[in-house]
Amino acid sequence: MIKEDFVVVKTIDAKMLAQMFLAGAKNLEAKKEWINELNVFPVPDGDTGTNMTLTIMAAAKEVAAIENPDMVSLCKAMSSGSLRGARGNSGVILSQLFRGFTKEVREYEQLTSSILAAALEKAVETAYKAVMKPKEGTILTVARGGAEKAREMVDQGEEDLTVFLEEIIRYSDEVLGQTPEMLPVLKQAGVVDSGGQGLMEILKGARDAFLGKELDLTIPTDTGMSGLRKMEQQTQTSADIRFGYCTEFIIMLSKPFNIKQEMDFKAYLESIGDSIVVVADEEVVKVHVHTNDPGLAIQKALKYGPLSNLKIDNMRLEHEEKLFRMAPEQKEEPADQQKKEVGFLAVAAGKGIHEIFCGLGVDYMIEGGQTMNPSTADMLDAIEKVNADTIFILPNNKNIILAAEQASYMVKDKKIVVIPTKTVPQGITAIIHYVPDLSVEENERAMQEEIKAVRTGQVTYAVRDTIIDDREIKQGDYMGIGDTGILANGSDMVQVTLSMIEEMMEEDKELIAIYYGREITEEAAEELGKMVEARYPGCDVELQFGGQPIYYYIVSVE
Repeated sequence: MIKEDFVVVKTIDAKMLAQMFLAGAKNLEAKKEWINELNVFPVPDGDTGTNMTLTIMAAAKEVAAIENPDMVSLCKAMSSGSLRGARGNSGVILSQLFRGFTKEVREYEQLTSSILAAALEKAVETAYKAVMKPKEGTILTVARGGAEKAREMVDQGEEDLTVFLEEIIRYSDEVLGQTPEMLPVLKQAGVVDSGGQGLMEILKGARDAFLGKELDLTIPTDTGMSGLRKMEQQTQTSADIRFGYCTEFIIMLSKPFNIKQEMDFKAYLESIGDSIVVVADEEVVKVHVHTNDPGLAIQKALKYGPLSNLKIDNMRLEHEEKLFRMAPEQKEEPADQQKKEVGFLAVAAGKGIHEIFCGLGVDYMIEGGQTMNPSTADMLDAIEKVNADTIFILPNNKNIILAAEQASYMVKDKKIVVIPTKTVPQGITAIIHYVPDLSVEENERAMQEEIKAVRTGQVTYAVRDTIIDDREIKQGDYMGIGDTGILANGSDMVQVTLSMIEEMMEEDKELIAIYYGREITEEAAEELGKMVEARYPGCDVELQFGGQPIYYYIVSVE
């Protein structure tokens, strides 16, 4: 039943705050695809809504598990759940907003307008500190606007939380509407900031719960596959394992997934593997398959929506290591598990890219990048697997750096150094320039300096019509995206790639590296390589198979 207008409510207890949080999470989840479409660049990896949803839902699961919440237990669930589940820049900022908010309210049994205003201010302060170079016209601006309005109302003596919350939402929406004036790229694309919009959906959902609207606050829990992999290797030898990679992921559906599509998807998985489990509901599909080429399963799944909770395990290797550990005569630790001073962790997608990084000395690869931003928890799990006193992390994507940094703050028993690589070529350059004889600090400075000289371009396709940087882009166009914007676009992939490289070139550049993606044949890549060599005879041209999804070519010039 909705609260009557004349009822003045001055406090919120832990039970009500929990309901408001869950309602905010559910409202964001319902709007995530719309928020994804607010992405300025029309690339097939606009994932702000997905990242924010996965972040808040990680906390919502912990909140929903508390039977009788008090403020301390509730705040712990909200903060720790979102911190570990944070994905992408928007998710990390959201987790920091929750972290600051919960720090302020956890000691109170009842929240008043005054306490809430202080908590919103603390939330904004914490989130701004988490971002090295805060940019206005983003989720940070919208959050700050809400906090400023809250303080203004408290100073005016407002105690009625119904009025208090409505005014915060009204003014925050007004601030959101101004974000295109703060960021010209938003104005030209005709959209508001996607992260700010996501925050508004959380606030509006929380407001609805406070008003007593009947809402479904059920939070789905993971089902199905937890015990499957525990059994699957118990009686196998390495030779018995026909398909070597146990592959698991969740598809966050961006389009309807009917019975026919489910059957077609299962049939495809059966053509490339076995031990298939596909569990679907209206919003997600949980997938488990054994295959010799996980990339094929991933590429097919991406047609239905972005992926999360991606995990790929080499079952043959795991089986051999298990036998090694079980053998009674073996006393020493396997060589690759022995502790060392420095280790490396990198994030990337694509079989060829993985092989390149591992060949350069990376100890552990996290499958991820565009459309698949690993969470802070994924980072922490990977850090545990690298047995080293100091671990260098190469995020290789600008939307993963904050999650890596957040993980570094949470690790106490190892020194974590995040090199802010925004692209795969930057990551490769960084590790190439690591010198074992130098100190950690000297290597950190040198690697950060070297990546500044790397220019990167990536070729993908447009998912909608738009205008960016005065370029008219049509849905289906190929786009060459550089470090600071779109360098080329058109209907011919080869010409777009060549035009992109031309925009990237400078007189002092000596090396052009081309990594071709999963959808590009070796013959097509070699033909492009010959064209580039002919155009730039003074440069060394390296052509390598990357196997990456989404981007047909990744090119670097140095």
